[in-house]
Amino acid sequence: MSLPHHDGSLLYVPEDAPELGRTATVFVRVPREDGATEVHVRSTPDAEVKLSRGVVDRTTETETWWRCEVPVRNPGAHYRFLLQGGPRGYRWLTGTGLHQHEVSDAMDFRFTAAPPPPEWTRDAFVYQVFPDRFARSAAADERQVPAWAAPARWDDPVDAHGPTVATQLYGGDLDGILAHLDHIAGLGADTLYLTPFFPAESNHRYNATDFGAVDPILGGDEALARLSRAVHGRGMRLMGDLTTNHSGDTHRWFRSALADPRASERAFYYFAGPESDEYEMWLGYPSLPKFDFASAELRRRLLKGPESVAGRWLLPPFHLDGWRIDVANMTGRRATDDYNAEVARELRATLAEVGDQAALIAEHSFDASADLGGEGWQGVMDYSAFTTPVRSWLRDPGTQEHRPPGLPPLVPRLPAEAAAATIREHYARRPWRATATSWSILASHDTAHIRTIVGTREMQEVAAGLLFTMPGVPMVFAGDEIGLTGTFGEDARIPFPWNRQDTWDFQTLATYRELAALRRGSEALRHGGLRWVATSGDTLAYLREAPGERLLVLALRAPALPLRLPARGLGMLDADEAPNVFGGGAALSARGGTEVVLPGDGPTFQVWRLP
Repeated sequence: MSLPHHDGSLLYVPEDAPELGRTATVFVRVPREDGATEVHVRSTPDAEVKLSRGVVDRTTETETWWRCEVPVRNPGAHYRFLLQGGPRGYRWLTGTGLHQHEVSDAMDFRFTAAPPPPEWTRDAFVYQVFPDRFARSAAADERQVPAWAAPARWDDPVDAHGPTVATQLYGGDLDGILAHLDHIAGLGADTLYLTPFFPAESNHRYNATDFGAVDPILGGDEALARLSRAVHGRGMRLMGDLTTNHSGDTHRWFRSALADPRASERAFYYFAGPESDEYEMWLGYPSLPKFDFASAELRRRLLKGPESVAGRWLLPPFHLDGWRIDVANMTGRRATDDYNAEVARELRATLAEVGDQAALIAEHSFDASADLGGEGWQGVMDYSAFTTPVRSWLRDPGTQEHRPPGLPPLVPRLPAEAAAATIREHYARRPWRATATSWSILASHDTAHIRTIVGTREMQEVAAGLLFTMPGVPMVFAGDEIGLTGTFGEDARIPFPWNRQDTWDFQTLATYRELAALRRGSEALRHGGLRWVATSGDTLAYLREAPGERLLVLALRAPALPLRLPARGLGMLDADEAPNVFGGGAALSARGGTEVVLPGDGPTFQVWRLP
């Protein structure tokens, strides 16, 4: 039997950023065979329970839509539905599904009255570049290699475990990226995200020595201005990477703090005592002294307004379209200190004041729900709700993905039920628009390449299909689209093989381009809701639905029995047919109006457009 459904997409919440003091209209889809005779919405204005009766808004041959009203009394609102009548009787509908008993409010549906993220962020396709390893311009040959660096030729192997792991320098630069914008745009990406471009004594540049300039090794300020003009000239966006959790130990602020205990910069960091040189580090790395946001002067310089670090790079001639914030989950947090929400709010206020629809995305490796939904982070790099469950489902049992010593084993290969349950629970704990704005990631500069994790081209196609058709913003790490491999972050940061196209997997590249075009042309994939259809073992199937469009998605990691679905549950009647729009499969039709049969020849990824 089909199940009642609600999520935060336009079909169910026409206005997902309601103003305080207003009432928001929400809808519940109930299959006719469910038999619900009464629907109430339970909300909690001012932390007191309020039950409001719903009314039937419309009916079709297969379902009834109930309309309910939720008072927007507080900046963050959560709600659930009480359904009664029919064969199931008393049950609650929350973000994790139907329950025949009271469950925690943590899984309620929720929205926020905070200003919404820029609209473009939901439609974006982000391409991540690690500048040292993407492309090298001719000008790089004329630049002096800094004393800290261990220079490498473009085809040299990466020193992933040795003494030069952070200092091996290939010399990729911003003009090299500019020269290859055709590749990025041809893939279908419309947003270029650069890992840090500030001067630093490492190839990754997360230990900045100065936030006021572009690293001369990358071409300096003029190169970033050129790249920005070229990116925006194509109608694309450009995002930077800012470390708000720490600076480098060679940063001029930190040098001043060490040199003079009375310097204003001394308060920017955590020192063991007034005269002590012992300081708090990020995860014990001496090169990364941690910021102390009790300092108003630090906030002024780093976060607040057009003259701050966060503000000035949004202005001409650089025109960044926002920031990805490194280690955002730890920013401002130390022992009893927690300035995280304040940092996020101040950054968001600066972006709103200075930027032209600038975006704010947080790196967050775990459950980010407590940090989303307010006036801070607009979304996260969605490791918890996408990367981990998808990779655990598609993982090659024999993968060579690296496990750091001393840590537990990697998440094993799990069935579809586990992946779907993980995704559903994380979606339930935050506003839908935070999910819609967050970046879905198969791999990044901090992980193994996805081909290494899943093992084969066919399995990577399934992974890429999920990337481009699940809720959220797809982000591709440079090289995934041509099948590059690498067992963990350092090992995966290999130079892009522009001069060795015989190593490219052009079939994978074509798949990424086709999926990007499918998403770009689909309202359901960019703005639609998510309804699970089947989650069992080797099979994931779901619906993406928006006003005017419905898509059925099938992902198989291995051969499985053909999936037989009730036609009425898909809204298909006897004469209906659903054409295949990705994967090359046959059109679907209802057998006598009773069932639709999906193929079982996996691994495969297929998409059909339903009537």
